[in-house]
Amino acid sequence: MSREPTSSESTSSSPTSQVQNLENHECWALLRTVSVGRLAVLADGQPDIFPINYTVDGGTLVFRTGQGTKLAGATGDAHVALEADGVDASTGLAWSVVVKGAAAAVKGTEQILDTAALYLFPWQAGRKDTFVRITPGTITGRRFKVTTPMTWWTQLSGAAKAAPE
Repeated sequence: MSREPTSSESTSSSPTSQVQNLENHECWALLRTVSVGRLAVLADGQPDIFPINYTVDGGTLVFRTGQGTKLAGATGDAHVALEADGVDASTGLAWSVVVKGAAAAVKGTEQILDTAALYLFPWQAGRKDTFVRITPGTITGRRFKVTTPMTWWTQLSGAAKAAPE
């Protein structure tokens, strides 16, 4: 009879499911290898998530946007979270990094000109004339081996199977 793995088993007992917590410098290095992430904000008291393209600028992340829910949620009083991830198809190693912190619209001529020099271009057409800078309060990341689909545990894994007719 099959059973659901416990949380300690799923993260530490088998080599295929071990999760490696990443150091701060490793998280930043990985964030530099991709340019797309998901930005989580509070919008009208509800969580919302937006895909964004971003760039790393020193110890911050910068993205462009226009007026709307994303800008209002990102630059309000609440903090934001950004998640980016990737997978190396040749090794089967995946990673995920989460940045949590404060976001603010870039203001001031000198700061705007410095930020514009980052060559950050939105993927979606439309007016995206506001640069937003995320200053991290925390950054966490993990790396793990992608499990082959045949080893995935599902609720049906322990179910009795009917004999073929």
